[in-house]
Amino acid sequence: MYKFLTVIARITISIPVMITVWLVSFFAFDQSFLFSSVIATGLAFLTYIFVSLIIYFRFLKKNHLSMTEHRYIRKNLAEAKQKIRRMQLAFFSIRKISFLKEMYELLRTTRKIYAITKKEPKRFYQADKFYFSHLDSAVEMIEKYALLSSQYQKKVEVEVVLDKTARTIKELKDVIERDLYYMLSNDIDKLDFELDVAKKSIRTSKNI
Repeated sequence: MYKFLTVIARITISIPVMITVWLVSFFAFDQSFLFSSVIATGLAFLTYIFVSLIIYFRFLKKNHLSMTEHRYIRKNLAEAKQKIRRMQLAFFSIRKISFLKEMYELLRTTRKIYAITKKEPKRFYQADKFYFSHLDSAVEMIEKYALLSSQYQKKVEVEVVLDKTARTIKELKDVIERDLYYMLSNDIDKLDFELDVAKKSIRTSKNI
């Protein structure tokens, strides 16, 4: 959504520039239609690039990131997106209803961590264990479970591995939920503090 709005902002600024430059060039300076169009389009393009850079550097400043850090985080987010997509594909291939709830909660938590990081890239460092360890383990376990559960003739050994994998996935779900909690811990502490202040203010008002 943010990316879409920034594109709209760039276009909203660039189009009036293009129209103004064309009108001035064509009528005020008596240039040809083609030359005026080329000049107007070129300046509109430069305006679009300039506004894009302003928005980008404001974004970096707001999130306290350098360009190198942002490129690094974007690279890891792109890889994480592919892994989450693999999880989704594996999820839709599982037919065991009793286990789908656990899987869905795991997938939802994973997507929430990704969405928060994409919106606020600085939080990537608060979820580094998720991106570099826990997400990989979850993808591997879920794909393994989906593969084994798709077999029509399951031997006793396969059922044992399935149960073991299911327990591991449940443990990973709890771990990833803790990743999300840790990622939001500062916000939770801040909210608790604000609630305490609000309660004290209400008590003071009542006493008065």
